[in-house]
Amino acid sequence: MTHTSENSSTPIVAIVGAGLGGTLCACFFAKHGFNVHLFELRSDIRTQKVVKGRSINMALSHRGRNALAYIDCENIIVRNGIAMRARMLHDVKCRTKAVPYGSRPEHENISIDRRILNELLLDEANKSSKIKIYFQHKFISWNQEEKTATFRNKSGEYIDFKADALIGYDGSYSAVRTAMMKIDSIDFSQEYIESHYMEFCIPSKDGEFAMEINYLHIWPRHEFMLIALPNQDKTFTTTLFLPLSIFKKITTIDELLTFFQQYFPDAISFIGRENLIETYFSSKPLPLISIKCSSHVSTNGDILIMGDAAHSMVPFYGQGMNSAFEDTLVLFEKLKENNFQLSKSFYEYNKTRIPDAHAIVALSMYNYNEMRHLVTLPSYFWRKQIDHLLYRLIPNWWIPLYTMVAFTTIPYQRCVQLRQRQDQILKIIRIIGFSITGIYLIKRYAFTIIKPIATKFIVQKILPKFAADQIV
Repeated sequence: MTHTSENSSTPIVAIVGAGLGGTLCACFFAKHGFNVHLFELRSDIRTQKVVKGRSINMALSHRGRNALAYIDCENIIVRNGIAMRARMLHDVKCRTKAVPYGSRPEHENISIDRRILNELLLDEANKSSKIKIYFQHKFISWNQEEKTATFRNKSGEYIDFKADALIGYDGSYSAVRTAMMKIDSIDFSQEYIESHYMEFCIPSKDGEFAMEINYLHIWPRHEFMLIALPNQDKTFTTTLFLPLSIFKKITTIDELLTFFQQYFPDAISFIGRENLIETYFSSKPLPLISIKCSSHVSTNGDILIMGDAAHSMVPFYGQGMNSAFEDTLVLFEKLKENNFQLSKSFYEYNKTRIPDAHAIVALSMYNYNEMRHLVTLPSYFWRKQIDHLLYRLIPNWWIPLYTMVAFTTIPYQRCVQLRQRQDQILKIIRIIGFSITGIYLIKRYAFTIIKPIATKFIVQKILPKFAADQIV
């Protein structure tokens, strides 16, 4: 069976993946008059009581909000989240310390449940007559000659859909990317890190939040960490990031409680002893994958991969969703520049986006080290103070790395370059500072310390030898 658009003169785009990025992208295309077929392997999450898969809360920041504003749904989504203005660090003695994300009131992330966000975007897509959503449709293949995408529906029937272009927003294990790699030579790399994750829940206490609300709570322990993000139902989505080797060693209730008592003592009371035990032994540690891919477009320009399909990253910078949303903004900049010619725009997008995609994948890996380890070091706080001071004094010349990534639209690769330049400037300043200090100390103590030592050396060593030579 073959499906075509009712108006064959209107361009048709097939998008695989009705998750966060794919649904947003469908709304972008519909806004500009394209007919969109949006396909999803799963059933409609709005009809399910429990949704399987990842549920780590989303941290919506500036890049993602810009994309949502483009389709006029930023406000409703922000209203369904909770502002996080700082990190709240918990040490092993149950003491806490707040570390603001930035130095301005607008420097905040929005914590929002993944499912709620996806449902809101699907509702937005349903408002457009240009978008048709097909659930329980598994992508099978793409025929370049006939421009048809083949899917298998829940009945096992194979259906072909005509489209001018195919976009894969179908996640880390993208079927569209696999199909593209069969057609073209694509550089592809993936990395699983040793740390896995497991989710818990901190319930409300007496109808209120159990901890301070407007924070990302972090328990940094060098090799691992626990984090918690607030929800509107006054719970906290809580995630343990732990090397798989340690997960495997914790096999009894006593071992679990001993581990938490040693490293996260206050979290036991927040989560609840019984909830902690039940969740841990009924759950499975899940892996974290990092993916880089080049190219993001097929040779003939009719397939494009975006979001996790092109640049999956570990979740420690909170930029997975934000970068996926920004992908669509960048794509539509190119579409506008090229009079909405799909293939030409796809090529231009590819050249622009790959360096930034690779940069944010690397930055996300770096931020894991910062969150679990560097935030415990005095040097981290000194650098924070220096960055914020210089940002207040010369905001057009000095922007902290986190501020650039989370609260601006500076391209990710440029963020890395600017940070490297800042590091070099601080290094030069340190060298100059040490040199000036050294010169000052030499001048300051030349007569009180160095002169007596030199005089004694001359009197005791040089003069006797000189006198002996003269006698001979």
